[in-house]
Amino acid sequence: MPTPLHAEPGARVRVRDWAPPGHVRTPAYLRGRIGTVERVLGPFPNPEDLAYRRPGTPLPLYRVRFALADLWPDATPGDTLEAEIYAHWLEDA
Repeated sequence: MPTPLHAEPGARVRVRDWAPPGHVRTPAYLRGRIGTVERVLGPFPNPEDLAYRRPGTPLPLYRVRFALADLWPDATPGDTLEAEIYAHWLEDA
């Protein structure tokens, strides 16, 4: 597992373009995309561990905002999408 990111609101982050085997909680359409940390939600047990009945290592959870036009070219300019993403999926942009 990559080293978890530590970021503050307003930081630009990239979702890792990563495809580990098994249960993952990060949508494929966000992988490799850049967004902005909207809020730090605190540490929560990693659901990717919990899915396999392993102890869920607490990791920071971030709410990240993406411009829809950066995800889908035909989206309405100015529209956004927010996703809650665990720190080990994020890196500095």
